[in-house]
Amino acid sequence: MNSTKPSQSASKLSRRSFMIGLPVVLAACQTTPPPGQSAITTPTPSYSSEPLIDQGYASMYGPVGGEPFPISAIDLKKINPRYYRQMVDLPSGIQAQPGTIVVDPYNHFLYLVYENGRALRYGVGVGREGFAWSGDATIQAKQQWPKWHPPKEMQARDPAAAKWPDGMPGGPTNPLGARALYLYQGNVDTLYRIHGTTQPWSIGKSLSSGCIRMMNQDILDLYSRAPIGTKVKVLGNSTPEPVAASEPKDDAAPKRGRKTAQNAAATPAI
Repeated sequence: MNSTKPSQSASKLSRRSFMIGLPVVLAACQTTPPPGQSAITTPTPSYSSEPLIDQGYASMYGPVGGEPFPISAIDLKKINPRYYRQMVDLPSGIQAQPGTIVVDPYNHFLYLVYENGRALRYGVGVGREGFAWSGDATIQAKQQWPKWHPPKEMQARDPAAAKWPDGMPGGPTNPLGARALYLYQGNVDTLYRIHGTTQPWSIGKSLSSGCIRMMNQDILDLYSRAPIGTKVKVLGNSTPEPVAASEPKDDAAPKRGRKTAQNAAATPAI
């Protein structure tokens, strides 16, 4: 995991901070662009089924210590190299200020925007069509090893979720992974999250029920770089009605402004 400390201001991110240490190698819930909008295209490099893994990446995605639960190494042979964390030029079709997180659901990328047209790009997994959300939001809560409260609708359709009517504690089998970032619009919880995953093979695919999933090593890195107040832009034009954070519901987010909340719920989607 990158040892860079989190920035004190989301607007003062610098490119240089990423160039120290290991090499640093978005996307919401649709696989096809909405009418009238074209996807931001990124060429897909060819790669073999048994690629040679750069040792810098192998170390970056190796086992993580110092956590209350084990984080295993990622089998990078199962991940397309384009989804490894890396510094890139921000695509010309994306307009965002430094410090902003931009999710490109069509290409399965998440960008943390830096100065001089650069960005730290992460590969992500996104939701199936029908669970889409897009728009502008702000990170107003963060959670380490979040507790997952599947909503009643998910419990009704998913036997695995039905086992946790009182919430699934954080841990190595929790579908939210090692970290979660909670997105709000003003005082309204969008119910949209950026979180880790127990299924790293899903990165680059549209399989989840709506939220952005990242490899645990990547969500650890992003968590350290994105303070409370970070602006998030999810590309697209699908915006279901969010639920007010003050309304009673099974998926209440952690108290806003707290980076860790012991008994916080997680998200209605994984």
